[in-house]
Amino acid sequence: MSDSVALVAIALPRPAAARAIVAAWEAGEAALPLDTAAPEPELKGLLAAARPTHLLDGDGRRRLDGGQPAEAGLAAVVATSGTGGTPKLVELGADAVGWSAAATSAALQAGPGDRWLCCVPVHGVAGLAVLARAWRTGLPVEVHDRFDPAAVAAAAGRATLVSLVPAMLRRLLAAGDQAARFRRVLLGGGPVPAGLAAEAAARGVQLVRTYGLTETFGGMVHDGHPLDGVELAIDHGEQILVRGPMLLRRYRGDPARTAAVLAGGWLHTGDLGRLGPDGSLAVLGRRDDLVISGGVNVHPDEVEAVLAGHPGVAEAAVAGRPDPEWGQRVAAFVVPRDPASPPTLAELRAFTRRRLAAAKAPRELVLVPSLPRSPSGKLLRRLLPDGEADIDAGPGRHLP
Repeated sequence: MSDSVALVAIALPRPAAARAIVAAWEAGEAALPLDTAAPEPELKGLLAAARPTHLLDGDGRRRLDGGQPAEAGLAAVVATSGTGGTPKLVELGADAVGWSAAATSAALQAGPGDRWLCCVPVHGVAGLAVLARAWRTGLPVEVHDRFDPAAVAAAAGRATLVSLVPAMLRRLLAAGDQAARFRRVLLGGGPVPAGLAAEAAARGVQLVRTYGLTETFGGMVHDGHPLDGVELAIDHGEQILVRGPMLLRRYRGDPARTAAVLAGGWLHTGDLGRLGPDGSLAVLGRRDDLVISGGVNVHPDEVEAVLAGHPGVAEAAVAGRPDPEWGQRVAAFVVPRDPASPPTLAELRAFTRRRLAAAKAPRELVLVPSLPRSPSGKLLRRLLPDGEADIDAGPGRHLP
């Protein structure tokens, strides 16, 4: 038996890419799905870093010079930069992929009569996980070439299981009530605004909120509770640690990062969280996103959830900005529901202070037409604009 297999880079439209990924798995090969919408320099850089042995695109399959085979038993290499911007090549074993697919399917009680809908990118772990669940359980899967609310609504009922991110669910709800025809809607990829979850529940949508990373082959916590076989812990810095059979093998070509992230057999997620008395997980956000203002730890996700409940706010993001007195100040980036009559900083501060500690209320407001997001819908805080801001000087402050 060979100790290595082909690593096939796949650059095809989404439905064709999905078929090619499954074909690679059936052949015992590893797949490296590519984002065909990415700029050519980015794709070339990714291929140079990953060094696949083959490329499958519209011109067919061909061997690449200088390719490095994958270790036997590897199912996929997934390129991800998360929200931090530094590319990582996550190697996922067939055993991890199979375990995750089986565990998720069992948790959802997926069986005869179910049908998956894949309307998320297959070059990311969300789409790959949908393909793996369908493939390992023998269920049919319908793959859309892009997310189109009308097409997803039309598929509801014909398909019974779907994976979405919050921005997609918001658009689907705006298109009508068809989301309630799915038996389960897995919702991941970032924090879920309370208002969005409440609206979905009121309209009969059966949500399953998931938490996971590319390094865990997607969601391994459902509605705050880990899947059977997944262990969770919180370190002294509130970082979420994960252990289980679904973890990545390594970062391709990066042993130092692998050793740091998999220290002690636990995956150090870089996310902050708390465990409840019943073992349920509350995710507080990324450790790198934490804002420390006047010595107070402010979790952006917590403030964003409050701001999203303001009637004048369509979307909100929170980040830290340098401040001469507080070290950092809490800055709110808001997409107003009515651009002609946006909420003011004073209104948002008062609204927040009725629900959170005063130190967590925003001291800066930047009105924006939209928030920067990844193709999967994740907020990209590093790309939040400076913009023209309304800044609260606070007691004793004299800012220009």
